[in-house]
This record gives sequence, structure tokens and C-alpha cells, in this order.
Amino acid sequence: MPESGVSRAQHTHIPTDRTGITAATGPTATAAARRTGLLVTLVLGGLTALPPLSMDMYLPALPAVTDALHAPAATVQLTLTACLGGMALGQVVVGPMSDRWGRRRPLLLGMVVYVLATALCVFAPTTELLIGFRLLQGLAGAAGIVIARAVVRDMYDGVEMARFFSTLMLISGVAPVIAPLIGGQVLRFTDWRGIFAVLTVVGVLLTLVVWKWLHETLPPEERHTGGVGDALRTMRGLLGDRTFTGYMVAGSLAFAALFAYVSASPFVVQEIYGASPQTFSLLFGINSIGLIAVGQINGKILVGRISLDKALGFGLGVIVLAATALLLMTSGAFGDVGLVPVATGLFVLMSAMGLAMPNTNALALMRTKHAAGSASALLGTSSFLIGAIASPLVGIAGDATAVPMAVVQLVCAVGAMVCFLGLCRPWQRGGARA
Repeated sequence: MPESGVSRAQHTHIPTDRTGITAATGPTATAAARRTGLLVTLVLGGLTALPPLSMDMYLPALPAVTDALHAPAATVQLTLTACLGGMALGQVVVGPMSDRWGRRRPLLLGMVVYVLATALCVFAPTTELLIGFRLLQGLAGAAGIVIARAVVRDMYDGVEMARFFSTLMLISGVAPVIAPLIGGQVLRFTDWRGIFAVLTVVGVLLTLVVWKWLHETLPPEERHTGGVGDALRTMRGLLGDRTFTGYMVAGSLAFAALFAYVSASPFVVQEIYGASPQTFSLLFGINSIGLIAVGQINGKILVGRISLDKALGFGLGVIVLAATALLLMTSGAFGDVGLVPVATGLFVLMSAMGLAMPNTNALALMRTKHAAGSASALLGTSSFLIGAIASPLVGIAGDATAVPMAVVQLVCAVGAMVCFLGLCRPWQRGGARA
């Protein structure tokens, strides 16, 4: 694992780091950098874990929410869409704010609002109010997502950044593994409102951790001083970079294929195939372990040996094949295949995300030294907006068939591959070699 406390300033022999801690020299400095690096890694991992925790703990409760609030499945799925859409829009605001005022203040403000919004979800009496509170929760939670990526860009470049993103995937990947399991167990003792109560406590604890241990990583001399117009011009310039846009859209479409699974799987596994909430949670956890394992193979073995573009291209190819197989199985091309083959296809698709997600982020951010916050905002906003569009589409035919899920996944996977090949054109640059 890279030493997170070592910044680009240290690479030029300036004895300070971007965590705000003055660096000494010699063995003592090395040990201190490692301790600081571990703390920063854990804090950033917690921030990137918060969105999947907010989403996935709630998944086993979706059928229960449908019954309790007397709403159709498609309407209840909008509670996911609202949170996802809020996270997308919030990043557009928070990213440029962090480039102008630093990383720490916008992050703490967002975390406080996230806690308040999550607490309101506990008492939501109707589906409409729950959707509204989830939107606010997503808007505030966006601060953790976008600023965590920007902090990584402040501290790293090139291969080290790609490896750090894989390390974050290991930490944040624990969230989707344990979140449905926790959610399923919470439902054994209380109703779906108890899940939001647990998330409120988690938000409070993470806010305290950020306040105590995450120092400022963007020095005042490197901050942008312009207003909204300057931020918009910066984003327009980033979008004018064809290669950056290609990685952004390819990563966003891959994320949408993953979120199609996240939105539909509670109904597919529990309603169509008759599994219990605990069985669903177990399968979801296994799939998340696959994503984590492949992400670590990417960071520890592949990065530095093959180009990031080759690893990304292979991952996208596997996602396309897995989505194709899922469409054939769910449409009845092979007869009634049952839960095990479908679960296997979902496992392969989820695991391949371990190649797609960290590498698209790293390859895009390598091109944006001057505006990491704005670039991170564009990456996150694009991913969450496209994911928010995909979410309701998977339930368009009701909860009696898994075909819409597979169709959305295949369309997104093919679109990601087309963007990668058509816009990034890695063969023209020989691939981004670590």
C-alpha cells in the first residue's frame, strides 16, 4: 500500500505533507508518514464507503417499504433514484467549492447536513417525503465522494494514484459486503426505519473522525479564486478534452450497469426467485467480495505491469459478456435456469467492476492536475446521473421479470466499451502505462 502521508511536495524535497503535518527526516519521519498515511487512508475509505452504505443497507428493506407505505415497487425505487440524483447534483456544487475554499470546510458542512437528512428519513410518513429526504441525504453525502477523490489527486499522481484508488476500493468495498447483512439483521429486530437510525449514528461517527483526523490537503496558493463563472469555464474546458470525457462517460456507464443490479437485485432475488432477505444479503456480500478481490488484483499485480488502458478494456469486455449471458438467461433462452446461474452471472459482472471503476477514475484524473475538485465532481456527477436514469428503468416491467435489469446492463456495458474505444482511443497513445 502506498504511503498516503507522502505528497507531491515531498517528491520535490519540501519537508511538509498535504495532510497538514510537518515532516521530519530519517526513520522517525518514515514511521510518522506511514501512521499518517494509514489514518488518511481509513478516513478516505470511510468517506467513499458512505454512499454504498447508505444505498445497500436499505436494499433488503425495499419490499418492506413497499408494503408499509402502500406504494408500488417502481415508486419505492425512486427513493434510490432520489438519493443517487442528489449525490450527482451535489458533486457539481461541492467539487468547485473545494477547489476554491479547500477540502475540509465543505466536507464538514456536507457531513452535518447528511446526518440531519438521514435522521429525517427515520420519521418519513409517506413515500413522497421519504423521496425528498433521500434527495437531501444524497445532496449532502456528495461532499464525501467528491472530496475524497480530490484529496487523492492532491496527494498522488500516475501509478500511485491508480494503486491508491484500488486500496480505497478494498476499504470502501467492505461497506457493500456488510451493509446488506446489517440491514437484514436490523430487519429481524425492527422495521425499515431502524436502518436509517443506524445510518444516522454512522454519519455522526464519521463526521467526528473527519473533524479530528483529516487535515487540509489543498494549500491556499493552489486554490481557485474565481466564482461560479470560473468554475463553469473550468468544467467546460475539462469536457472539451475528448480523452477525459471518454473515460468519464465509459466509467459512468459501467457504474450504471452496476447500479442497475443494485436497484433490481432485491426484487429479482427475493420476489422472482423467492430468496429470504438474509439469502439476498449473503449473495450481495459475495458479489461485493468479488469486486474487492479483482480491485486488489488490479492495484497490487496488474498496475505497473500492463497499461491501465489494457486492464480497463479487459474489464469492460468481461462486463459486456456477463450482461449478454444474463439477458439470455433471464429471457428464457436456456429455459428456467433458476437462481444459481443468474447469481453466477451477476458475480462475474460485479467482479469485473474491480477493473473498470478504479482505472477510469485514475486515467481521467491523470489529465487534470489543475482542477482536481471540478474533475472529481464531473466524474461523480456523470456516474450518479446516469445511474439515476438506469434505476427506474429496471422496474419498468414490474417485479415479475428480470429482463429489464439485464437489458439495461447490456446497453450500458456496450455503451461504455464504445466510448472507451471511440473517444479514448488508447492505441493512439500506446496506453497509459504505469
